[in-house]
Amino acid sequence: MTEVTDPALWWKQAVVYQVYPRSFKDSRGEGLGQIAGVTEKIDYLKDLGVDAIWLSPFYPSQLADGGYDVDDYRNVDPKLGTMDDFDELAKAAHARDIKVVVDIVPNHSSNLHEWFKAALAAEPGSPERDRYIFRDGKGPNGDQPPTNWENHFGGPAWTRVPDGQWYLHMFTKEQPDWNWNNREVRDDFLRTLRFWLDHGADGFRVDVAHGLAKDLDRDDLDDYVVWCTNDQPEDGSHPVIDRDEVHDIYHEWRKVFNEYNPPAFAVAEAWVRPSRQHLYASPDDLGQIFNFEFAKKDWIRDDMHLAIEEGLESAERSGSTATWVMSNHDVIRHAT
Repeated sequence: MTEVTDPALWWKQAVVYQVYPRSFKDSRGEGLGQIAGVTEKIDYLKDLGVDAIWLSPFYPSQLADGGYDVDDYRNVDPKLGTMDDFDELAKAAHARDIKVVVDIVPNHSSNLHEWFKAALAAEPGSPERDRYIFRDGKGPNGDQPPTNWENHFGGPAWTRVPDGQWYLHMFTKEQPDWNWNNREVRDDFLRTLRFWLDHGADGFRVDVAHGLAKDLDRDDLDDYVVWCTNDQPEDGSHPVIDRDEVHDIYHEWRKVFNEYNPPAFAVAEAWVRPSRQHLYASPDDLGQIFNFEFAKKDWIRDDMHLAIEEGLESAERSGSTATWVMSNHDVIRHAT
């Protein structure tokens, strides 16, 4: 293995440890972990030998999906602490040469986000609704959802609002999908990226990185199974998953990342075909992608060998490094 000597490329050989702040360390005896609890145990993390900590979402949230339903992207949940607590954590981590990776959730907000509340209060076709994905329903009374899709957790991917329109949520109904064709949405996320980088974050783990770009102006939507990796076309033409246009978004993000010295780090959570992983890991895109083929395989020699070969091939095509995912909150932990 070639040693990485450029400090800007720390991520190429880093050991990254996922921290779920709500359960990691209760520093106040309240039965809930806090940001300050992570700071309190920073020497323990240093002793583990980790190079970076990935903080699962700590934003204000109603926890419909473990914090991935975000009420406010530029704040800390009061139950978990304050922005001052985050600043202290970043300072303590950096003093021990530990990087801080923030979990960013760009596919959807929560239904309590101020912009979604404004969308519900506004008329169909309004600028407020255009920040999300609202559509009229099918059937003579519009009482059937716009497509037959199920969300990731089961059940319809559409929920009807009192005026008759439906909004798309690829996860729970409390997680309405953003409309990434909307310039206002794109600009607001650029502000969010800069906000956390200015507060000491070193980079981002990008949730559902393959889901942002969507094309609903077509007649074949019901022909697609959503979320099945094996059903995804190789040419990036799926209506809502791994579309080629998603990389236009990340090219904008990369320009923001490169404003910082060293450039900010990012890694894509993208469950895509191995042949398309390199698109997310290219230097002008997010720069890395989780190798989920590695995490999905059983601990059998031939299975692991195949996942490793696919990961190395993808890394070679992108000029990045293979990111070996042992486990995360979506799969069985490797210790089990």
